[in-house]
This record gives sequence, structure tokens and C-alpha cells, in this order.
Amino acid sequence: MRLQSLDALRGFDMFFIMGGAGLLAALAQWAPCGFTEALAQQMDHVEWHGLAHHDTIFPLFLFIAGISFPFSLAKQRAGGKSESAIHWKVIRRGLTLVILGILYNGLLEHWNFSEARYASVLGRIGLAWMFAALIYLHSGWRSRSFITAAILIGYYLLVRFIPAPDGGGADVFSAQGSIVGYIDRILLPGKIYYGNIDPEGILGTLPAIATALLGMFTGEWVKLERPGLTPGKKAAWMVVAGIAMLALGLLWHLDFPINKKMWTSSFVLVVGAYSLLMFALFYWLIDVRGWRRWTLFFTVIGMNPITIYLGQKFINFHYTSEKFTSGLIALFPEQCQPFFTSAAYIAICWLFLYFLYRQRIFLKV
Repeated sequence: MRLQSLDALRGFDMFFIMGGAGLLAALAQWAPCGFTEALAQQMDHVEWHGLAHHDTIFPLFLFIAGISFPFSLAKQRAGGKSESAIHWKVIRRGLTLVILGILYNGLLEHWNFSEARYASVLGRIGLAWMFAALIYLHSGWRSRSFITAAILIGYYLLVRFIPAPDGGGADVFSAQGSIVGYIDRILLPGKIYYGNIDPEGILGTLPAIATALLGMFTGEWVKLERPGLTPGKKAAWMVVAGIAMLALGLLWHLDFPINKKMWTSSFVLVVGAYSLLMFALFYWLIDVRGWRRWTLFFTVIGMNPITIYLGQKFINFHYTSEKFTSGLIALFPEQCQPFFTSAAYIAICWLFLYFLYRQRIFLKV
């Protein structure tokens, strides 16, 4: 069973990485008004505490990876794959993403191991998903529920009540004063992204495991077969669970601020709620109602997410886009040129992915 809604939602998520954020920011420049300017403000990360749409992209991707695992696991077991082979595949995937993340950060450009940045988006996805998958393989849903709660509460207690020894009395929820930043400073090799804390650092991987587990709970729920439990009811219960999770996360925010760079427990719940509600919407529209015609654009992106993430780092799509469209775009008024430049870049990236899609070429880790 393959959920088309999952591919479309993954594509929707990656669209913002593939230039969608820049497109909406350029729209505000072309047609400034309250609505477009509010959209543009959501296309960047918040400085520290708080949440913008751009802060949801990374955790949503991890959540989606979690949803996929129960289906992938069932397929592997049905195909006769041994448990040891499944375990090895999980570990290999996690470590491969860590290596790809280091390469994405530019190790091959300089070969300077002491100054390389080893923490990365792909690395956190790999490690958090890997540990969550291993937990899934060795526990039932009740045990996983306890483990998820223990991770979030334990992380809260750790950050809330243990200040950084070198923090100089700074706020325990600040980069310098938090135990999260301190662990990065003493244990993380190479370059730390912000100097005193890395947004993909060591300790923040713990609550990210909970993000992946929330996705796995969701995948298990969708996969569940029970008399009277229709796909429509599954979507409805996901909405209920999402609202409850959102309320709990906002309540927790009063004492443990929502913060992506520290991946706080309140952040896990609030963005987990967003992820669950978005998946419920896509699942209901596509897999329940059968409205699929509009999904091709996002599905093409969602079937090759790692390809476009790495491709934008190693392939100069900007050069190709400029060579094909710069002359035409120059004919438009100056204030709208950034918008069409962004649109052209997205079009070139999408056509590249569409070619791979038509050839059935998909980069899988």
C-alpha cells in the first residue's frame, strides 16, 4: 500500500526548499500588501523562540519519514526479509544520511576535517529516524507511547533544571545558558553553526526521535484495519489528535518555549500537531475523497526529495534558469522580475525532477 497523499505532502513540504519560500517573498516585493507581506515573513526562520512556517519544513519531513516506516516494514516482512536484514537496512540508512549531510555541508570543498561542520539536517533526520525505527521494531504501541512521553518530559527536565556550567548565569533557554548549547560546545567536533550552539546538534536529536515516533504512530494508525474504522474516520480522529496535541504544546510553551534550534518538547508537540493536521488534510483529499488530479506537481517533487535537496547544492540550476529565461524576464517591470526569476528557477528544478519521474529514477537511501 502506497499513500499518494504522503508523496504529495512530502512534495508540498520540499516545494519551499526548492524555491517556494523565495517565490512568496518575491511576491510581497511585487505586490506589497498585508497578506503578501505576512506570507513573506513566514518564509524565514524565527531568530530564537517562536515559530514561523519555515520552521515546520524540517520536522514535517521527519514526521513523514516516520509515517512511511510501518508500511515499509510490513512490505519488507511480507517479502521475506529477515529481521537482521531489516535492522541493518535501518542502521545503514541512518548512517548514510549522516555522511550525506557532512558532504552537503562542504567537506569535499575544503578537506579540512577540523573546520568541517558535522551536524546537519540530513544527519539529524538520519539519526532521529534510525533510533525511532529501532524503538518501533522492539516495542508495542503502549511501550512506544511511554518512551515518547519519557523523551519529551526528560528533555524538558534536563533543559529546564540543568544550566550550562559555562553559561555565566545566562537564561537556561538561551544558546549560551542552555545545556543543549553546552553539550555541543564540549562534544561536537568541527564547526558549530552558531558558535555556541548548533541547530542540528547532539542533545536536540533526542526530542527529534519523538518527532519521528509521532509519525510512526500516525502510519500505524492509517495502516490499522478494524471493523467500522473507515478511512474517513481515521482522518477525523487525526484531526482530533492534532488539535489536542496543539493545545498541549501551546500550554507547555508557557514554561518551555517553542524553539526549533533547541527542538524543545513544546516545539515537538506544536509542529507535530501541524504535521498531523496537514497529513490528515492531504489524506482525506487524496486517499479518501480520491481528488488526485491536482497532486502531480507536488508528487513529482515528493518522489525525489533527497535528489532535489542534494541537487540544489551540487547542480547549478540558477545558471540554467538564467540562460533560458533572463532575456524574457528583463522585459517585465523591475519590481516583478524577482518573482518571475524565482518561478523560472522552480520550473527548471521541477522539469529536472519530472524527467527523473518519467524515467522511474528515484534516489533512495
